[in-house]
Amino acid sequence: MIIEVSGDILLTKAKSIAHSVAPLDHFESGLALGLREKYPEMVKDFRHEGHVHHMKSGEIYEWTGIDGFKIFSLLVQEAAPSTHSHGLPGKASLHNLDKCLKQLASKLESEGITSIALPRVATGVGGLDWDDVRPHIYKYLDVLETKVYLYSKFIKSERALET
Repeated sequence: MIIEVSGDILLTKAKSIAHSVAPLDHFESGLALGLREKYPEMVKDFRHEGHVHHMKSGEIYEWTGIDGFKIFSLLVQEAAPSTHSHGLPGKASLHNLDKCLKQLASKLESEGITSIALPRVATGVGGLDWDDVRPHIYKYLDVLETKVYLYSKFIKSERALET
């Protein structure tokens, strides 16, 4: 079930967060940067996993902190042209978004995750239009019993009303 909220997703009380990135992303802007600052070990693990297992667009990277909090990195963007530079990642695609959302829905159900916070994925650096992305989120996640807090409006330092 999707509940649209306004606020700062980093202040969520949900048991997990999903966000969108590219393979071998550097987490340099937006929510990714906030997650890098709050969970630096997650980014280290993500980069290691990306180099070892050659993660590809359309896949999901799942990380669990010592407190049990989960972060799902949805690889909706294409990788940067060079893995050795700080080049900008490619753009997101609805095809990759669908693949990631389908996997995310499956993981939420199979792992019994009761709540997740989700931003306007793929619309920042990813470059997709929110009006195009929003229906895809509803298609895959609104049918779940998991409470999906969809942060459709960002308000810095304000906790959303997650009911």
